[in-house]
Amino acid sequence: MPSIAGAVGGRLFWVHRGVTWCRPRRCLLPLQLPLFSSLAAAAGGGGAPPHLPVVIVGAGPVGLVLSFLLTKFGIKCAVLDKNVEFTRHPRAHFINNRTMEIFRKLDGLAGDIENSQPPVDLWRKFVYCTSLSGSILGSVDHMKQEDFDKVISPISVAHFSQHKLVDLLLKKLEGIGFQTYLPDEIGSSTQDLVLENKILMGHECSSIQLTDDGILVGASFNNAGRMQERKIHCGLLLGADGARSTVRELAGINMKGQKDLQKLVSVHFLSRDLGKYLSRERPGMLFFIFNPDAVGVLVAHDLEHGEFVLQIPFYPPQQMFEDFSTKVCEEIIVKLVGWEPTDVQVLDIKPWAMHAEVAEKYIGCNNRIILVGDAAHRFPPAGGFGMNTGVQDAHNLAWKLCLLQNGVASTSIIQTYESERQPVAHFNTELSVENFKAAMSIPATLGLDPTVANSVHQVINSSLGSIIPRNLQKTLLEGLFSIGRAQLSDYVLNEKNPLGSSRLARLKSILDEGKSLQLQFPAEDLGFR
Repeated sequence: MPSIAGAVGGRLFWVHRGVTWCRPRRCLLPLQLPLFSSLAAAAGGGGAPPHLPVVIVGAGPVGLVLSFLLTKFGIKCAVLDKNVEFTRHPRAHFINNRTMEIFRKLDGLAGDIENSQPPVDLWRKFVYCTSLSGSILGSVDHMKQEDFDKVISPISVAHFSQHKLVDLLLKKLEGIGFQTYLPDEIGSSTQDLVLENKILMGHECSSIQLTDDGILVGASFNNAGRMQERKIHCGLLLGADGARSTVRELAGINMKGQKDLQKLVSVHFLSRDLGKYLSRERPGMLFFIFNPDAVGVLVAHDLEHGEFVLQIPFYPPQQMFEDFSTKVCEEIIVKLVGWEPTDVQVLDIKPWAMHAEVAEKYIGCNNRIILVGDAAHRFPPAGGFGMNTGVQDAHNLAWKLCLLQNGVASTSIIQTYESERQPVAHFNTELSVENFKAAMSIPATLGLDPTVANSVHQVINSSLGSIIPRNLQKTLLEGLFSIGRAQLSDYVLNEKNPLGSSRLARLKSILDEGKSLQLQFPAEDLGFR
């Protein structure tokens, strides 16, 4: 289990000569200590852990951008990540104007993205349909001429999958001296280990202990089947370890907002046949598919290479993640496509929950622990604010740490990171929720009101959960959902049916008036200060 303990002057809790101490839960540090302290004195003793000014936890886009910027600013750092390999499961994929502007400064990263992303005509639209080969209910083009003319920004938005962005960032980091290591490549001994410019995979931040000079981090790793802990000392610990941040938990920082707005299954699959078909017949970035057999959202990460992620809502405990086997997911894909591609290859299936939360504070333990990215905020994906806000967090923090290290600014500049970035996160949370509600207005217009589905689910949970077995509850829930999806049949959704005609007219009005899910928010992306 992760743990945290204060160990200043050999005591857990103490006050000395009127010095003020930070005590959120068990975090203790005197306010006057320099953040970028060294362990020069301690290093002379045997067995002292290696020291770095900064340790970053999390090797996702935010953590990697942070490590790049800090290194460019002359701040020595290392990165820890609990995974033994970088995930290939696509997550974020939309990069907004402000993030692309930041990427222009990362040794040409923005240009690399522009040259590597799919052609814009393959992803500029959202498509609403009864199946990928069935009737198109409507579509929205999210690119305007001003985007191509670069009226509001010197660089346009991009559609580029997160795992591909990580690949590019790793190449940029290699160019400035970073290397990636697994536990067996560096051994179990930490003494005399040089950690600067290293990304340590398979190392989970499992404990933190506050010292006179900073933080002693415990990094757990698997060494030949045995779990061991490597001790690393740092002046600052930056938590960029995602929505389920261990650093945030260890620092005792809570999240505030709405939890579990929706639970989904994310299915990563390949099909060049489907990619070719959609490229030719109806290209788009997102496909919202509604038919009597299934409902889902398909994210076309790369039509040219046939790479997709299908998002399927599910309702536990009646529907469990374990119910979504590869075979079941393949069957759902066929139902949503409308025909059976011969080359569907399901690569990965993951569950995830949608939240709208912001950390109650970004900085803990007297400026020693700082949260960045999803560790500090969790948004619905509507609008693509998650990764973008995180990269912008990293940019805001990095130059301030540079000024601090160079003696240009005092430690108070650290607090401006929270005072500037937390309001942006609150605003983006509200905007993401509004955009999510706009997305839900489409199925509601077609007769599938998500609030009704949630109410049915709650009634079954509250009235039947303790009476009948889960399998019967599942049958009842899915039967009710099937009755609801019957409204999506061609018999209902056509111009000759009065009910269907009115619903299609309302849908057209929502799309034409820009009241559906939106992709670009230039005023919000560029208008904060």
